[in-house]
Amino acid sequence: MSTVADKLAKKSAQKTSSKQVRLRLVYIDFWSAVKLSFLVAIAIAIVTLVAFLLVFLVIQSTGLISQVDEFIGSFSDGRFSIEAAVGLPQVFAFGSVVAILNLIVVTVMGAVAAGIYNMCVKITGGLLVGFTAN
Repeated sequence: MSTVADKLAKKSAQKTSSKQVRLRLVYIDFWSAVKLSFLVAIAIAIVTLVAFLLVFLVIQSTGLISQVDEFIGSFSDGRFSIEAAVGLPQVFAFGSVVAILNLIVVTVMGAVAAGIYNMCVKITGGLLVGFTAN
């Protein structure tokens, strides 16, 4: 009987004419890392805004805001209304502020990571990456 392990052993015993290349990543260009992290941050900002919008629409459609408003109204005698304070413009503005802060933080983190990697390469020698061409 031939098992999968036997087939793999026969396959690995055959000589292949593949060429292997090993490269070392010894430098990351600072401005390229900043640009790439900025593009990733823009994508994250868009996802953040869409997520804020969808969560608000789901909460509003389930009636959770009105239930919380009634609950708080029982304590404050109707002086404070959540529905008046939390609307689509306020949620979108808050989501925009979060997205802009996220954009700044992710861009700076990409720049810092590139700088730290470039300093660590002097100690470690870089990242070894292997490629095989068939």
